[in-house]
Amino acid sequence: MAKLQAAAAAKIAEICDRYKDEKTPLMMILSDIQNEYGYIPLEVQELVSQKTGISVAEIYGVVTFYSFFSLTPKGKYVIGCCLGTACYVKGAQQVIDKFCEILKINPGETTEDGLFTIDALRCIGACGIAPAVSINGKVYPKMSVAQVGEVIEQYKKEA
Repeated sequence: MAKLQAAAAAKIAEICDRYKDEKTPLMMILSDIQNEYGYIPLEVQELVSQKTGISVAEIYGVVTFYSFFSLTPKGKYVIGCCLGTACYVKGAQQVIDKFCEILKINPGETTEDGLFTIDALRCIGACGIAPAVSINGKVYPKMSVAQVGEVIEQYKKEA
C-alpha cells in the first residue's frame, strides 16, 4: 500500500462511511482497516483523518498504543510470544530468543521472505499453559525451546 491505489482508497472511504453515525468510530474503523489490509500506514491514517475529521495525531496515537494495530506489513504467519509474568518465569524469553535466532529477526520484525513476524506480547491470558505462543490465533501451550524449530518448519511447509 506504499502508494495508495484508487481501489484501496475507495475501500477505506467505504469503511469510514460505514461508521459515520457512531459517536466514537475510530477503533471500529481502524480495526476494519487492519483486518482488510494487515496494517495501517501513515497514508491511510491521513485518509481516515480527512474522512472523519479526527486528527492524524489522535489516529497515530491510537495505532501506536494498541499492539494489535501495525504501521508496517506483517508476515503471513505472526508469531506472538507471550512474555507476561507466568510465561516469563516458565522460560518464554528463551523461547522468543530461539524464534529470533532461527528466523534471524528481532521482535517486531518480519523475515525478508514475508513469511514470519515475531511479536513480543504482554499476557495473552493463557497463564495456565505457560509459556504460550500464538501463531495466527492458534495457541501453542507449554512451548519449549526444543519445539521452536519444528513449529517453524511446519509453517514453512504450509507456505
